[in-house]
Amino acid sequence: MDYNAVRTFVAVADAGQFQKAAADLSVTQQAVSKRVTALEHSLGVKLFVRAPGRTRLTIDGQALLPHARAILDSMERAAASVRPGSRALRVDVVHRQLATAGLLRAFREAHPDTALDIVTLHGGAEAVEAVRSGVIDATVRAVTFLDQPLPDDVESARVLDEPLHLFTGPGHSFAKARSVTPAQLAGHHIWMPGNSPGTEWTAYYDRLAAEFGFTIDTIGLDFGIEIIFDTIADSSTVATFVGQETRLVWPVRHALRRIPLVHPTPVYPGQLVWRTDNTHPALATLRNHLTAAYPGRPNSGIWAPE
Repeated sequence: MDYNAVRTFVAVADAGQFQKAAADLSVTQQAVSKRVTALEHSLGVKLFVRAPGRTRLTIDGQALLPHARAILDSMERAAASVRPGSRALRVDVVHRQLATAGLLRAFREAHPDTALDIVTLHGGAEAVEAVRSGVIDATVRAVTFLDQPLPDDVESARVLDEPLHLFTGPGHSFAKARSVTPAQLAGHHIWMPGNSPGTEWTAYYDRLAAEFGFTIDTIGLDFGIEIIFDTIADSSTVATFVGQETRLVWPVRHALRRIPLVHPTPVYPGQLVWRTDNTHPALATLRNHLTAAYPGRPNSGIWAPE
């Protein structure tokens, strides 16, 4: 696909008007229209519903938009990769809402001039291989729970121990509790449809369940956090786990509960993983920042697998 056509398509989608997109791109409205029409012809679909004063995406346009953004992002990274001294530090996290991403947000606040490129790979093994091969500069993962040791040229340092919360709806038997012990969960089912076989987080939760006698239920497709909200809100038996620092916003009508786990508090660990011969100057800055900010693991009151 033509780069300018893709760039113009994204600009129109963001602006909601051909005229405003033309102004944003410093081209004529006619040029914007021609580029979008050419892209529609090349794909054989309509991308926009044109109406006076407003342009909205069709279903096909909605499907194309994230891929179009990825194309533009990829081309920008390609250009940045050959600009002397300008390449962003590329770091992987499990999910942008989780505490590992929060560590990078705090780093960026402390070092606002450091360019970061955040990616989300699927699992720890893939992330470690990406570090080893040079696809990314670092990852923040619980690589302790991978089935294989780190490669010889890859190192890690612990930078996080995140306490877990029980996450329930208002009708759950623990909904009114100020805290819950892991032992109280014995015999209960904890619903975690995002737990994929072979991933480090699945290995962690399997060990946690085995230690305290509850069951991790992965039945059902993972359609995202909103579906989990809906399901838990309507159930008196379904609960899940979330990290204390995980950013979640749900509809007020759901009246969901986050209940701390105590005596002991299970903590989910995070490690910064990097290749020893990586000389990117921002990597050393990130490593120093995260290791200095890590308070260390308490001697008692917590649970983490060996």
